[in-house]
Amino acid sequence: MKIKKILVSQPQPKGDKSPYFDISEKYGVEVVFRPFIKVEGLSAKEFRQQKVQIPDFTAVIFTAKTAIDHFFRLCEEMRITIPDTMKYFCTTEAIALYLQKYIVYRKRKIFHASTGKFDDLLPYILKHKNEKYLFAVSDVHSAETNILDKNNIDYTRAVMYRTVSNDFTPDEAFDYDMLVFFSPQGIESLLKNFPDFQQGDLKIATLGATTAKAVKDAGLRLDLEAPTAKAPSMTAALDLYLAENQEAEAQAEE
Repeated sequence: MKIKKILVSQPQPKGDKSPYFDISEKYGVEVVFRPFIKVEGLSAKEFRQQKVQIPDFTAVIFTAKTAIDHFFRLCEEMRITIPDTMKYFCTTEAIALYLQKYIVYRKRKIFHASTGKFDDLLPYILKHKNEKYLFAVSDVHSAETNILDKNNIDYTRAVMYRTVSNDFTPDEAFDYDMLVFFSPQGIESLLKNFPDFQQGDLKIATLGATTAKAVKDAGLRLDLEAPTAKAPSMTAALDLYLAENQEAEAQAEE
């Protein structure tokens, strides 16, 4: 089966530079960016139901830029003033730098891991073990907090936003040859939108072990899984897959 149209279940990259655009041009395929899920923030009323008092905390843990957005949004809606003494702990430098959108970066105590792994943030947290941590998360957050428990860190998880299905409209075309997923929630959304979904020749690609498992658990066929030793990213995996697909097509025509 020749692949002509691929749905990538992520927002379209900003600007005109992306490996997906390179793949589209290289193999003559149409790449459509169309998320199956979207994020929506909890209202102040919903957040209060968790009985979490933000002013009681002396430090905040962020693992996503989205968490930062909704943390400061909720603080504004609830008229909470964040003290200059608040400490911020982030899993990547990019997330840490994103704080500049809301605070004067150089005047705050901000710490970040260099690898993006939650475990590598722990040494910084242990150096400030006496802080009272607020962990800003989504409703489907899956970061390993056992490491915080094992080290007796005083923390509270606070859900500030949720992931919901980004439903297809009745007149929205669904004429793809391949679907690319990045989370189990994307698979859930697919089956919610199309309860009678029949995969047939449609290819499914996933990034990450939990997403791959969700495909298999749903009784669907997984055609491409990343990362691998040869393909550390989804775009690298797609590049290899499409190259092999086109070679097979060429041989079939001979």
